[in-house]
Parts: sequence; structure tokens; C-alpha cells
Amino acid sequence: MAGHLVILVGPAGAGKTTLAHRVIALQPDRRGFSVSHTTRPMRANEAHGVDYFFVDAATFLALRDAGGLAESAQVHGNWYGTSRAEIARLTKHGGDVLFDIDIQGAHNLWRAYPNNTLLVFVLPPSWQVLVQRLRDRGSETDETLRQRLRTARQELRSVVDSAAPWQVVVNARLDQAVADLQALMTHAREVRPAREHPLVHAFLRDAEADLLAA
Repeated sequence: MAGHLVILVGPAGAGKTTLAHRVIALQPDRRGFSVSHTTRPMRANEAHGVDYFFVDAATFLALRDAGGLAESAQVHGNWYGTSRAEIARLTKHGGDVLFDIDIQGAHNLWRAYPNNTLLVFVLPPSWQVLVQRLRDRGSETDETLRQRLRTARQELRSVVDSAAPWQVVVNARLDQAVADLQALMTHAREVRPAREHPLVHAFLRDAEADLLAA
């Protein structure tokens, strides 16, 4: 595999997908977005093969059991996974592929492709901004808000405790976040492990103090 896997993980509301597509647009002939398989229902504004490959559980599990998935995980009751064929298609000519997946999938991909993977944790500027962004979407119930915040807290803890080489991009202003991610991808920015980043620890302290994330 000649290309690199750029894996973006972070809380819902961090802007990972927007960030990925902005970075791809800088070099569209050299970069692509990985479309995952999922068993969750397709939403009204989504398209098969563009947002996800929407499949039923039997199809998903058959693909997984045949070794066709590089990673898979069950999240909030639905299965998500990345096909090996999709990775091969996007990287065969030396291109980079960007992923917006959960932390289980990120660690699985890193283990499968340790020499070709860049792990990036995307954060808003503060925990309070994250909570407000989720509230402002208007699509979260009290329960789904709590669920997303609990997931964010668990992912933060996983990044701090992980031996994997996580990096951090702060998405306070999209243009700056795009520049920071571009710098990481082109090795133009100094590598600083996420577990040493003060914002990650500040986020985790606020998450663990927030009863909504308990």
C-alpha cells in the first residue's frame, strides 16, 4: 500500500467530516474520503455510496467474517466498518485516504497498517463549546446528548491512556484547523503526542466533572 491513512476521531460536533473534505479539496487528485459500511438506517439527506454503504446486518457480518473488513465495531447498537477493498482502491496509486471513524476502528486500523497511519484527535476549543454545539444542532434528545458526551469522555480517556501515536487538531477556526491538519500530513508540523497536550487534559477534566457525561 503506497498511500497513507489519515484517521480523524473526535466528539460529535467537532467538525471532523467538514475538516476531512476541506483537506481533500486541497489535493483532490491525491486524496480521497473513505466511505464506511454501516447497518444504521439511511437518513433523508444521505446517499448510498457517498455517506456510507448502507447494508443489513447479515450482509455486514458476512463481509466481516470473510475477512473483507479492515476494522469493524458496534457503536450505539449499529455496526460500522471499513472494507479492505475501499482502502486498496483509494491508496493503490499512492493517494492518501481520510477517515471519520470511532476510536475502536481507529486503533484497529492503526494495528492493521501501523506504518501508514496518522491518528488525529479533533477537538473543539473547549468542553463547553462542544456541549453548546451539540445543543445548537437541535437534533439531540436529552438521552442522545448524554450518550454523545459519555462517548466523548471515554474517547478522551482512551487517547490519554493509549500507547498509539495520537496527534491533536483543535477546530476553533476551520481554516486554521485545515492548515494544522495539512501540516501534520506533510510533516511540516512538530509532532506532539496527544497525551502531552494540555487541551486534551483540560477537556478530560471538564468531561469527568460534567454529570451529563457520567
